[in-house]
Amino acid sequence: MLDVFSVTCPFFALVLAGFVATYKKMLPLEAIPGLNIFVLYFALPCMLFRFGTHAQLDQLFNPAVFITYFIGACLMVCLAIALSMRAGLGWNNSSFGALVAAFPNTGFMGVPLLLALFGLSASGTAIVTITIDMVFTTSLCIALSRLEGAGTHGTGVAIQNAMKGIVGNPMPWAIGIGVFFCAFDLEFLKPLDKTVQLLGDAASPTALFTVGAVLARSWMTRDHKCDAKRTKYQIKIDYGTITILKLIVHPLLVYTLGRIAIALGFGLDVNSLKIMVLVAALPSASNVVMLSQRYGADNERIAQIILFTTAIAFVTFSTLVKIYA
Repeated sequence: MLDVFSVTCPFFALVLAGFVATYKKMLPLEAIPGLNIFVLYFALPCMLFRFGTHAQLDQLFNPAVFITYFIGACLMVCLAIALSMRAGLGWNNSSFGALVAAFPNTGFMGVPLLLALFGLSASGTAIVTITIDMVFTTSLCIALSRLEGAGTHGTGVAIQNAMKGIVGNPMPWAIGIGVFFCAFDLEFLKPLDKTVQLLGDAASPTALFTVGAVLARSWMTRDHKCDAKRTKYQIKIDYGTITILKLIVHPLLVYTLGRIAIALGFGLDVNSLKIMVLVAALPSASNVVMLSQRYGADNERIAQIILFTTAIAFVTFSTLVKIYA
């Protein structure tokens, strides 16, 4: 187990460092948007571009990988919404609770972790999961959130806004360009390639530190009065049940679907399934906080769920790596 912790511990330690630095006011809250911009538009796209250039194209275009993970994401959304609606949270909060339960933090945390654990052999499958979560899972949950009835925008407008967000997100474009370079064996000129390499090398530590800073900011600026307006049952659903769905139910669901696909001879290999299960076991994606705020959901609730899943995932994810990988 120590050999697994030796790989995973530094990643979670960087998240903790960002949290502590922000909570202790060593990092001003005003600096966090700048960190986000550097990670989202400079460092992380370069890392994902390099990730795409080494993708295994047979995994990338394997329909069994796409269908298995896609069905798992849809089932997670349905399950989380059903539980949240039962607690009386409404379509808007239920939908973003479902998104935080089904959308792992693959971009900021999963990619560097998978690279450290398995090398570039994980690239193709990881790219498929990122694409599904960014395009399909996010769009589905945003569209469902507009069924609230009290909002001023319809489902069509929500889908349109979601697609605009996807088009403006540099991460899918970086992956796509990298895969294009891989498919046609293209290379940048050496000075530009070195620049991309330097920015890509900075992505992992900066992204993880930024995740911690974002979580600390959400914790420091939360409104304690919001919890007073909810019943104890609603709070239990929000924090306990959604966390269990993300860290335990999601990877179990993907594993079960994958074993069924393998048994039926659908062309899914064991290594691809392993990567999908580990992706599903990651903590919730930190960008869901910004989405929930944009669409008028309870972003403080979402931020605290992300905080809990990130903290607990240090144990659950590391244990899964030891048992399964």
